[in-house]
Amino acid sequence: MRLRNIPGAKAAIEESRYVVQDPAAQKGRWASRFANGRPIHLEVGMGKGQFLMEMARQHQEINYIGAERYDSVLLRALQKREKEEEELENLLFLCEDARRLPEIFEKGELSGVYLNFSDPWPKARHASRRLTSRDFLARYSAVLPEGAFLEFKTDNRALFDFSLQEIRETPYFFLEAYTYDLHRQPQMCRGNVMTEYEEKFSSLGHPICKLTARRAGESA
Repeated sequence: MRLRNIPGAKAAIEESRYVVQDPAAQKGRWASRFANGRPIHLEVGMGKGQFLMEMARQHQEINYIGAERYDSVLLRALQKREKEEEELENLLFLCEDARRLPEIFEKGELSGVYLNFSDPWPKARHASRRLTSRDFLARYSAVLPEGAFLEFKTDNRALFDFSLQEIRETPYFFLEAYTYDLHRQPQMCRGNVMTEYEEKFSSLGHPICKLTARRAGESA
């Protein structure tokens, strides 16, 4: 993925009170960071933050963490958050690569993971970079307890089919439900919060795919 570098983005992120600067130092201590004992949900590749900020508004009983590896993208989320009239005390950001999740969270510190419109990495040789590859599924399993959820949305049918196959062929998760047309499935669409990409693609008539999976038990 080629992104335009934004001058000053790195400095703004380092100075922001919304971004955890040394997340690995919080490993095993995230509950105390929020200081309210509520479940913690993580979005990997949060982009400009629309989805996670709306989730934090609607569900104050849950703590949210958004991880975004590109500082130029995270800067946009920070700018959006700074314009918020409501202080979202249940939301923190990380400028981190998802490969480092097991270094940042102890097993069981998170109750669920969201993946929304992830980079499809269409070339076969890049399959392991896809956030739903078995390599990444293993990383999520390392920080999630049994029964925790994994949710994935995309408009990319090829990536979605790949993701279904990866989940079915790994021991870490079991598939709970899926659809190739989310907005025509009232049960799966209940409470749905749209991302920027979801609004864009659905307005163009693209069907949105969604799956939900659960962390399997250790003996699975």
